[in-house]
Amino acid sequence: MEEPTATMSTATPPASDPSRVAQWLIPGWKRGLKTISMLGAATALGAVFVFLTQTLLARELGPKAYGLFASSLATVTMIAPLAGFGLGQFRLRVYGVEGWAASRWVKPSLRFSVGTTLLALAIIVFWAIFIAPDADTKFALIVLMPVVLSVLAIELMSNQTRLEDRYAKMASWQMAIPASRFIAAVMLLLIPNLTERFVAVSYGVISLVIVALAVPQLRNMLRGEIDLRGHGPRREIPGPVQVPRVSDVWAQSWAYGMYAVLYPVFFQVSTILLKYLGSNTQAGRWAIALAVMSAIYLIPATIYQKFLMGKLLRWAHHDPDKFWLVYKRGNVGMTALGMAVSLAMVAVAPYVVPLVFGEKYKPVVGILLVLSLCPPIRFLSTSMGSALLTDEHNRYRVYAMAWATLVAVGLNALLIPRFAEMGAAWATVVAELVLLFGTWHGVRHFHRARRGRLGGHQ
Repeated sequence: MEEPTATMSTATPPASDPSRVAQWLIPGWKRGLKTISMLGAATALGAVFVFLTQTLLARELGPKAYGLFASSLATVTMIAPLAGFGLGQFRLRVYGVEGWAASRWVKPSLRFSVGTTLLALAIIVFWAIFIAPDADTKFALIVLMPVVLSVLAIELMSNQTRLEDRYAKMASWQMAIPASRFIAAVMLLLIPNLTERFVAVSYGVISLVIVALAVPQLRNMLRGEIDLRGHGPRREIPGPVQVPRVSDVWAQSWAYGMYAVLYPVFFQVSTILLKYLGSNTQAGRWAIALAVMSAIYLIPATIYQKFLMGKLLRWAHHDPDKFWLVYKRGNVGMTALGMAVSLAMVAVAPYVVPLVFGEKYKPVVGILLVLSLCPPIRFLSTSMGSALLTDEHNRYRVYAMAWATLVAVGLNALLIPRFAEMGAAWATVVAELVLLFGTWHGVRHFHRARRGRLGGHQ
């Protein structure tokens, strides 16, 4: 039995019949399009800030110093998802399933967050003391530690605003860090003799300010003060409420946490290995290419993580017809959008990169031409992965990301010593293909299991 569809009619209307368009569109698409447009505009503005920041840092610091800073930041951001360990996506799921009753998870989630955050900070300290190759790298790692706290704070705040359908507030929170970092980059431009140490300290201070601003809102969240949407008015839960333990949080969130931890390794490992197996200069050139790809990947992230995730988790349990309609339409739309982005990269990269970053970053053009193969792959894997967000199927996402991460680490370690940045680029393309294949394989298993259950009930 195939997955349910939103339209049960088998009659085919004439080609001129407007109902053909109406059948293809998702109910409520106008409101959804308005929200996605607002989030897209905010994401685009954030991407502009990130791009301008990277441009200023790269030009002012030069490839070597910029590579040192970028690889240190990549190390911290790779470790940062340990803080919370998937708690954000877990909260979206549990509120989508339990509604107002999910407030019982707040206190154990807090204790879980504290423990995982301390673990993340301890790993960075260990890396700085025992692994970092020089004093400048040690300094950068230590002063960038507050980035871990800001990543967790922004994740929790964005999670809260998604549950409340307050997307404008979510966009403003997620704009705070790129806008502040842009100011730090401008200061580097205006004040002579500043170094990568100033940039690292600035990023640390900005992270502490973000956390301080988030504290009042986080305090309200911990009190259970939430304007939950999609589950009707707040109501008291009858009878005694069973408060979960921290071990229950782990049992429910481990798959989300593993995916959150594996992804930055999958995405950032090239920068780190280029530093340790190559040079800071190689890492600096690669970081520019990765910054461009990060901006591009904000497109599917905006649609699926910022807008659709909470809704998909709710529809998966309460409106499967709509869930599958969004899934199928999403696969087609995201593939087409990814192909358009790839063509645009091929057309503009040879002219824009030397113009914006300078001739010393001209090798980045070749890297981007290889990486232009990635957008259709990533966009489609993001869309397909939306079918694997529920508890019983999320493990397939973890398996796919684990295999892709192993391939990324192995191929980068194999190719970087011989081919430097170009080896990292081809390793990334292959790893993206492995991620797509693993996601498809997971969805295929999901459909088989689902057809078996439905067949057993007939």
